[in-house]
Amino acid sequence: MSDGDYDYLIKFLALGDSGVGKTSLLYQYTDGKFNSKFITTVGIDFREKRVVYRPNGPDGVGGRGQRIHLQLWDTAGQERFRSLTTAFFRDAMGFLLLFDLTNEQSFLNVRNWISQLQMHAYCENPDIVLCGNKSDLEDQRMVKEEEAKELAEKYGIPYFETSAANGNNVSKAIDTLLDLIMKRMERCVDKSWIPEGVVRSNGHSSTEQLSEEQEKEGCSGTSSCINFNESSCVNSSIQFLKRVRAIAANF
Repeated sequence: MSDGDYDYLIKFLALGDSGVGKTSLLYQYTDGKFNSKFITTVGIDFREKRVVYRPNGPDGVGGRGQRIHLQLWDTAGQERFRSLTTAFFRDAMGFLLLFDLTNEQSFLNVRNWISQLQMHAYCENPDIVLCGNKSDLEDQRMVKEEEAKELAEKYGIPYFETSAANGNNVSKAIDTLLDLIMKRMERCVDKSWIPEGVVRSNGHSSTEQLSEEQEKEGCSGTSSCINFNESSCVNSSIQFLKRVRAIAANF
């Protein structure tokens, strides 16, 4: 997939307490590597990956592939950055909510993170995938799988036990989140709810139905259905990231 050659740009946000492994999990997903050195995210950062999404039809056979450019935003978990990171919630399409299987407090704080999402995300019921990270450290486990599954069922969200160290379930968790987002988009009649996390690469829909809806909504390149230029968008993200880091340095 060449630069600029894709159908959607979608932003995901990874969140959770500091030290649960957000940065390592995203790095494992995009680069297939694990960095054992703990690096604290200052404010916010992001990684990118291109994937092809193939929805399953009624017969279970994959449909036409959709080319996706994923921007995976990595947030700082410390309380002092909370007001800064919650400002990004509204522009993300989906959320990876992580806790540390070896840290019970990070699990107890999951409810608080979900409450924050319900207040600040683009809707009160955003698509979330819950990840119990560091599953490779089984001898240090403090959170039972049954407890985590029960909490996930309470909120109606998928749950995976992941390992940024060996890659276990990392791709599966993110693929599941992407599937939730794409299905939400397909079944949503009114596309005006879609935040700027989704950008159509050539400024028009891949279906006639969505093209008609864009016309009805008066989409003229300033909303989520904007004409997209690859280099300008990436450069804009990088410049914005630099400004955020400068602000975070003063926190």
